Amino acid sequence: MRKALIIGAAALIAVGCTTNPYTGERRASRAVTSGAGGAAAGAAAGAIVGAIAGSPGRGAAIGAGIGAATGVGIGVYQDRQQEKLRQRLANTGVSVTRQGDNIYLNMPSDITFAVNQSDINPGFYETLNSVAIVLQEFDATTVSVYGHADATGAEDYNLRLSQRRAQSVSSYIAGQGVAPARLQAIGFGETRPVAPNDTEAGRAANRRVEIVIDPIESQFNS
Repeated sequence: MRKALIIGAAALIAVGCTTNPYTGERRASRAVTSGAGGAAAGAAAGAIVGAIAGSPGRGAAIGAGIGAATGVGIGVYQDRQQEKLRQRLANTGVSVTRQGDNIYLNMPSDITFAVNQSDINPGFYETLNSVAIVLQEFDATTVSVYGHADATGAEDYNLRLSQRRAQSVSSYIAGQGVAPARLQAIGFGETRPVAPNDTEAGRAANRRVEIVIDPIESQFNS
């Protein structure tokens, strides 16, 4: 029976190509077809693999999540995730951008935290809830939360504050059901400015929390 299941899974995860519907780019993918059909096939294969690997319940659920990722290429997977994030985060003040296969969420500190505080503004909970919902759906990724500060005040203080803020966001997202093993929180203080610190606008731009969503390549292509 185990041998038959393994053969069935291998048949579902056949090597092929997918076409990115947004860019027209073709990528190697462990799927017979791209799109919903390929994702469904990948999920089915993943569920079989998960059941083989461990308990039929938890193992199959984990396997199905990985299988859904193998049903499409990385670019298509991230395109879909980016679009859902843009829909959910519209008019929240959080920007959603892309660099290669990584998705960046930029959260200005003035909407996320009170001045010199690391406790999340209660009004920002709903925004982070939306982020967590998408991260749970697209779980073939790691999630890095980076805290940044402007150059006002002592450098050591800014570093500690940025770390606490990054940790607050990471902990909150984990509390909404995102696996803690996927998350890391790092504070960079004032070391990574995106604008000059000699104007208020520049300092405001530098006070931010970034979430970087990075696909786990091993869950897509062998």
